[in-house]
Parts: sequence; C-alpha cells; structure tokens
Amino acid sequence: MRIMGVDYGDARTGIAVCDKSGLLASPVCVISQKAFQRIIDETAAKAAELGAELIVVGCPKNMNGTLGPRAEKSRLFADKLGELTGLPVKLWDERCTTLSAGVYMDMTETHGKKRRKVIDAAAATIILQDYLDFLRNTGSAV
Repeated sequence: MRIMGVDYGDARTGIAVCDKSGLLASPVCVISQKAFQRIIDETAAKAAELGAELIVVGCPKNMNGTLGPRAEKSRLFADKLGELTGLPVKLWDERCTTLSAGVYMDMTETHGKKRRKVIDAAAATIILQDYLDFLRNTGSAV
C-alpha cells in the first residue's frame, strides 16, 4: 500500500512516501506555501500524483500528551485533506520529529538555506517511518 506522510507547517509542509511494501519511507518534497487552503490543495495534488492510498499527518502533541493549538490546526488540516482527497487520513504523534530531523541534518552537515529546504521533508519521513514501524511491530492493519 502506498502511504504518504505529511509534516504540516504554516510556511513549509514536508512530504514523504513509502514503497509499495510499506517498509521504507523516503522524502519527496517540501511544499512552500502559507495559505491554508493552498497547502491543502497542493498536498492533495501530491497525494494523487504519488498514488497515495492513505495519508499520515503528523500531530504535534504537547510533551504531556495533550493537544494544543498547533495539534488542533493539524487536525483541521487532516480533516480538510481527507474531505478533498477522499482518502483515509490518520493523525500520528510527531513529538520531537523536527528535532530528530535536525540531528540528521547535523550528521550530514546540512546547514543554512539547504537545511531549510529539506528539514520538513526529513520530518515527514520520520513521521511516516514511525507509523510504518508501529504497524510492523504490532501486527496492526493499516
């Protein structure tokens, strides 16, 4: 099953996709857009282009597990994306994924403008890979 991962952001939204076997997530692109509806439209177009059958959107919960304003905005984004695409959209806990992506960027010595261009796609990849690993480790169905 082709699954697309999304790290939704106000200015940049990272996109990742997995292979058809659902083993490995890979970065695809970053959508640089600030208008909420345009981000949804461009993300939906990317899902169609990639042949996504399911979309996993990162939900930035607070460290204590509660949902703050940012998580609520991600939930609204996921709801609107699901309505537009007709695809199932799941929210996935993304606490610390951007921090983890930053660590990877440091390891590869990716800095400055180049880092800003790819860090959100890296975060989307981490979100999606965490989801895929959860499915594999728990034997859960998609």
